[in-house]
Amino acid sequence: MEIPNKMRAMLLEAQRQPLKLVEATVPQPGEGQVLLKMSTCGVCRTDLHVLDGDLTEPKLPLILGHQIVGTVAQLGPGVDRFILGQRIGVPWLGYTDGTCRYCLRGQENLCDHPQFTGYTLDGGYAEYAVADQRYCFSLPEGYDDIAAAPLLCAGLIGYRTYRLAGEHVERLGIYGFGSAGHIIAQVAAYEGKKVFAFTRPGDLVTKAFARRLGAYWAGGSDETPPEELDAALVLAPVGALMVTALKAVAKGGVVVSGGIHMTDIPSFPYHLLWEERIIRSVANLTRQDGEEFLKIAPQVPVKTEVTAYPLENANQALDDLRSGKLDGAAVLTIG
Repeated sequence: MEIPNKMRAMLLEAQRQPLKLVEATVPQPGEGQVLLKMSTCGVCRTDLHVLDGDLTEPKLPLILGHQIVGTVAQLGPGVDRFILGQRIGVPWLGYTDGTCRYCLRGQENLCDHPQFTGYTLDGGYAEYAVADQRYCFSLPEGYDDIAAAPLLCAGLIGYRTYRLAGEHVERLGIYGFGSAGHIIAQVAAYEGKKVFAFTRPGDLVTKAFARRLGAYWAGGSDETPPEELDAALVLAPVGALMVTALKAVAKGGVVVSGGIHMTDIPSFPYHLLWEERIIRSVANLTRQDGEEFLKIAPQVPVKTEVTAYPLENANQALDDLRSGKLDGAAVLTIG
């Protein structure tokens, strides 16, 4: 495969400024790295948090994007997991040190010295990207490149959020029925859970979308579900929904925040937490999460609802995500 010297990329030069289409130098893979020729890259709410300044320590200038699907164009020294021309995916977690106390006890998602694709490492809003081979995944057959992209964050982080809800869940609430919600609802329904989908109040289109994907009940986030929930996943970055979800769960219920950033959680009376209810958060993902989810996704099979945009329309995709115009996920098409 002939590799050019230059590539198109959507560059973030400063936070709270639109991305700029530029001609950038194609990166070179280092030890243990692969160079990918990009095909698609999912657009994630975390990208918005980086762009809007909610996440305050990006490398700048930066190429956003951490739901990468591409083919291996070049192998760096020591690469032995992939071959040239192989289709692989790259997620948010791009590197861990492997030596800190968290890595050593199997919690690499909490590593003391991590690197993140599209935040501290250049990501996938470009024609080429490099990635550490250890933090890449083989992708299941049966998903084209557009459909596969949302699996790599919406799917993976959604899956970790779902698993942290615990084992004894029969009635599952999902607050925020976007990219992650629409994927995990399908997994939960496949596993026999009653899924209660909570959308923006008055959003009849998303309610119908949720029911079509197997939700037992769908209503606004201002509504009380017809049954108490065993657990609730909060996938929208709205702190007040944590309290709303806490009100909806039964004794011993679990409320899990799946976002990397959220508005402040309002104060609430202790009786909402009493009776052994639990509030917890999700940080990043582990490679085990990725392997498990990418194995179960084709068994369901998970179907991703996608709106595609060309690379140069990345700003429009981000604006549409911010304004809630999308059912499902946004994906940039590049290759």
